Amino acid sequence: MALISKKKIAYPISAHLRSYLKKYRKDKYLPITYQDLLRYNNSIPLYDSKGVDTLWETVFFPQDEMQEIHFALKTIYAIMQSGGDVSVMKHLFVDRIDLCIYGNTKPFRIRMVNKINDNFDYFYIKHADASRVYGLELEDLLAPNRMRFLINAETLIEEHVVGIPGEQFIRTRLEDLDLNKIRLTKEFVKFNERCFVRLLGDMHSSNFVIDITPDFEEISYRLRAIDFDQQSYEGRKSIYLPKYFKENNPIINLGFGLMTPETVQQYQREERSLMANRVKSSQGQINELIATMKMDPIAPTENIKSLGKELAAFYEDRDFLKCSSMGSLIERSLLMLFIKPDLYKER
Repeated sequence: MALISKKKIAYPISAHLRSYLKKYRKDKYLPITYQDLLRYNNSIPLYDSKGVDTLWETVFFPQDEMQEIHFALKTIYAIMQSGGDVSVMKHLFVDRIDLCIYGNTKPFRIRMVNKINDNFDYFYIKHADASRVYGLELEDLLAPNRMRFLINAETLIEEHVVGIPGEQFIRTRLEDLDLNKIRLTKEFVKFNERCFVRLLGDMHSSNFVIDITPDFEEISYRLRAIDFDQQSYEGRKSIYLPKYFKENNPIINLGFGLMTPETVQQYQREERSLMANRVKSSQGQINELIATMKMDPIAPTENIKSLGKELAAFYEDRDFLKCSSMGSLIERSLLMLFIKPDLYKER
């Protein structure tokens, strides 16, 4: 069982990380900041369709500020979705601004609605943390799906990742008659592999969603991370393996009897091959990101050393012991995709 040791430290955005983000057009001026939204003067609890408290609160602002705030939020949405084409704004309105009161970072969630067809979308405004930014960028470069986000000063804007929250899926969908257990557990194996290779920790069921796509004969699933605070922070290998979190056991248990060790290795091999291809296709940018990451202190020194020891033992590669930063550990981990592409022993 994987356990997070203590509350994670939030790291500031360094000058070299900001320079990288500006080069790749992810650091932009935005008309509103996280601190601006903290000026709300009232709030009410938000309940779901069954009357259960979501632990989010809908917040309200002084009437004389509301119009300006809503216009700024629509502008941000236009920048995220269409590169700043404000013509998309005329059909949009801000339906709700919610604040998460139970998380460490207390993000705001903005619900945008198209007045023509009532279609809605969300995006999030958070206080920027370097660990999370590195996690988002690695997700964008190494995962099957792109991840849109923007930085302005100490404010982070993230797109909404569509899917059913993992804990909700486990609670309500595992008994569905049309559940394809093999496809679901296959995707969990591949998700487990991605998290391990790029050192994304704390992927229990509250921190990923399951995207369901009907196929012409079957249903496809994809597990997508939604929380990147624990990117390359903890010092134990097990934290980077979703299979060791007890919250994920119901999905893991589905695989017993359905997959042999050989099948699991096949899925690991598939995902490692896909990740190797993504590394090759974005090699220059990944090298720049890792070079930046090496300069940033995003984990305690003792965590770097202990994780290096565990990875050195696992890969039977003593070069992990020479790594002096989390960026170096990720660099070496990605290199293993090419040096030891057929390493599929028990993680």
